[in-house]
Amino acid sequence: MTSSSPGSSDSLLPPGRGRGLRDVLRDRFLLKLLVRKEIRVRYRGSVLGLMWSYLKPLLQFAVYFVALGIFLNLRGSTPNYAIYLFSGIVLINFFTEALGNATRSIVENRDLIRKIYLPRELFPVAAVWVSAVHFFPQLVVLMGACLVVGWVPSAPQIAALVIAFLLVAVLATGLGLLFGAANVYFRDSENIVDMILMIVTWASPVLYVWSMVEDVLGRWFFLYQLNPMTVAVELFHWAFWYPTLTDVELAAAPLPPDLLTLWTPIALALTVLIMFLGQITFRRLSANFAQEL
Repeated sequence: MTSSSPGSSDSLLPPGRGRGLRDVLRDRFLLKLLVRKEIRVRYRGSVLGLMWSYLKPLLQFAVYFVALGIFLNLRGSTPNYAIYLFSGIVLINFFTEALGNATRSIVENRDLIRKIYLPRELFPVAAVWVSAVHFFPQLVVLMGACLVVGWVPSAPQIAALVIAFLLVAVLATGLGLLFGAANVYFRDSENIVDMILMIVTWASPVLYVWSMVEDVLGRWFFLYQLNPMTVAVELFHWAFWYPTLTDVELAAAPLPPDLLTLWTPIALALTVLIMFLGQITFRRLSANFAQEL
């Protein structure tokens, strides 16, 4: 049997050891099939199907808006609170669904992994793509609501929207690779992720404004800003909420300090680092997935 030279792209690798996310790019057709399969399985026997992507976040929004906006009167101190709240919920829901599904993706596809060899990274990445499919209908609803109240974003704000989405997608993929691999060996990983997802909505400025946190933390506020989700949510607010405010309201609701010049680059760097660590961990553990499952 012949093999390619060590320097070629087709050189043989140890059994079960692939080229990581490069294999996902190479096998884009398989990724598309997995995404279609996951969506088909999820809505099998469902009457409403993809409509649940609209109904669940709308119900969640209604609960938070009534409890916080009306009962606690946050809408009185935050102009266009409905837009502020929904723009944060849409992004947080994308992250929580993507990370939760990516963490369970390897274990839930154990039968397929035992039978044939596929790049293992396909499963967490497919889980994030499925979550993106659910995210875009919610984004359309958000844009429609913003247009009703006079949404006219600038080019930098549109760019901030795209950056926020990519930041969350990459962060969810990196953490999904990390916890998805760990979950094969330690099923407690799912419970750890569930606790993280319980906290993330409150650890980012989704239900409240960032200045409330600064008032409490003072000089330790930078620790709050180190959270990439905090930066992503504020970028979404800047893209959707800020263009709906009047000049007087904008003066009373400034952006967090150094959001664009300092904290966005830091969040992107941290997210890339998490992706790198998640990929390294996944590659080291993936060789024995079939045996452990």
